[in-house]
Amino acid sequence: MIKKIYSKTEEGTLLHIFCSPGGIDSPRTDIVAAEEFLQLAVLKYEKGQTFVPHKHVNKEVPSVSITQESWVVLKGKVKATLYDLNDEVLTTEILNEGDLSITFRGGHNYEILEEGTMVLEYKTGPYYGQARDKEPIDD
Repeated sequence: MIKKIYSKTEEGTLLHIFCSPGGIDSPRTDIVAAEEFLQLAVLKYEKGQTFVPHKHVNKEVPSVSITQESWVVLKGKVKATLYDLNDEVLTTEILNEGDLSITFRGGHNYEILEEGTMVLEYKTGPYYGQARDKEPIDD
């Protein structure tokens, strides 16, 4: 299941995606549009599949970008609150084991709901620390 969340203040602007692996049956499902900095696909493999050994090459990228972030819940449960471009709450979602969230723009907050919860956090870099990466949202 893939759920896309759009801005209410800037029509057509994709802010967040939630993905749960249930119901994804294709060998490859691209979750994110090619123009976003943070890319994600769900890959479903059969035993014995392999790939041509490869490496990735340098390429031109825009010189200005916003930090985009993704959380994958490995263990436990997380409540995600998602914000629009004007800092208004759009929705809240519960992420269970195996679920993921992506924030391209807008804001978010995460509340850990179970002891021992573990997540993987991915974000575009380089990372220069919170002072240059984040701006608080007043509740």
